[in-house]
Amino acid sequence: MVDRAKKIGIRDSTLREGLDTPRVSFSPQQKLRIATLLDQADVPEIEIVAPSRVLEDLEFARRVREQIPRLMTSGLIYSYGPNAREEIKTASESLHRFDILMPVLERRQPFSLATKLTLLAEILAFSLAHHPDVGVGFPHSTQTDVQFLLEISHQAVKGGARRLTIYDTNGSADPFSVRALIARLRSQFEVAIFFHGHNDLGLATANALAAVRAGADGLDVTVNGLGDRAGNASLEQVALALHLGGFQTGIALGSLKTTSEMVEKESGVLLSKLAPVVGEFVLRHKSPSHLIDPDLFEAFDPELVGIKREYD
Repeated sequence: MVDRAKKIGIRDSTLREGLDTPRVSFSPQQKLRIATLLDQADVPEIEIVAPSRVLEDLEFARRVREQIPRLMTSGLIYSYGPNAREEIKTASESLHRFDILMPVLERRQPFSLATKLTLLAEILAFSLAHHPDVGVGFPHSTQTDVQFLLEISHQAVKGGARRLTIYDTNGSADPFSVRALIARLRSQFEVAIFFHGHNDLGLATANALAAVRAGADGLDVTVNGLGDRAGNASLEQVALALHLGGFQTGIALGSLKTTSEMVEKESGVLLSKLAPVVGEFVLRHKSPSHLIDPDLFEAFDPELVGIKREYD
């Protein structure tokens, strides 16, 4: 039985994943404007630091902590990076929390499964010696052997990880497999479980909802679904769908349209007119049969997200 009274955590990754979007580059001023808007939308946590540019991103993270104090900052660090320990020390001074990444496929380094287990234990212990709130993320969780994912998850939890993040790294998962995987993890672990979905098959939002219904505590999202390749689960779709499903997120739904428009402008990535929730056509009626009683043909009340119904 899913507990709809439980608040679902939302971690916005626009300032990390967004910069992996082709031809997107945010200046520090742009990033600060986006962070401010996310704070105004009552997003509780933003993921700022990418594992490929840790020290560079930490400079901006410190600025966010100074100027937007209630916004929790987080980031990612590769467990096997040559500078991992230096990055962990600096992140401990700059972020509210961070996650250590350990890919769970043998095709990604470190290639040996035994080495992955040993190295993760060492790096997690080192991290927790410097910071109390450290999680572990597992890229390729939906592509690996489930038994190994469970084994390394047990080790992470035993080692003190405060959160596990399950990544559908190549966007190949479907809601049925995600629900089964998260349910299995939920049955074995009491720590927070987050799900990070990519949209390569157009299923990121559906997969995110499936994760929540299986017991996930939180989700990674990006505004307008920005991100690598086909992007990620979008903040606006996930927040509204969870609300309509009776789940609590704390997100100010009336800010979704404004936030979407701002990120569209700052990123230069145009939003499809057919985009769910915030697209130009989402509440624009043309069919004569719709004009008589338009709300019969709408998934949500326009006032929820601060937009108006239109007629063509």
